Amino acid sequence: MPTLHVCPLSRLPETVDATGARHVVTLINVGTPVVRPPAIAEADHLFVGVSDITDALDGHVLPDEAHVRRLLDFVRAWDRARPLVIHCYAGISRSTAAAFIATCALRPDRDEAEIARELRLASPSATPNRRLVAVADAMLGRDGRMVAAIAAIGRGADAFEGEPFSVTIE
Repeated sequence: MPTLHVCPLSRLPETVDATGARHVVTLINVGTPVVRPPAIAEADHLFVGVSDITDALDGHVLPDEAHVRRLLDFVRAWDRARPLVIHCYAGISRSTAAAFIATCALRPDRDEAEIARELRLASPSATPNRRLVAVADAMLGRDGRMVAAIAAIGRGADAFEGEPFSVTIE
């Protein structure tokens, strides 16, 4: 059964090793050094340089359609034979948004609120980046349901970084 694993940057190598993943999505500030784990081929590592912001801010990269399109193209091309690891700096906002987006894209038949509730159960600290979710919602034609689902689960518990967790693409 295909799974998505979410973690902070500090836990990337151990998460890849523990899961046997061969694909990684990195969503992190431009210029942040990220060492690709040895088990991940360069072609199987998507690096999306975005800041964890929801409104334009000088010196930062606001997530936009081009960023979400790259994410969607990558997860749709993933063969699902092995797990996929998604991470950001803290494993709380950008990566949890990407996991939510990926699940909604790969399972268009599933209810957004159900997916968001499963995300919350898997990670008490998950606080998906609202901007990433809103852009994906429009691109996927979900008519605001993704945005509403994330609003319904609310902000996650305060944490410096999230604990690694997984969600199943059923």
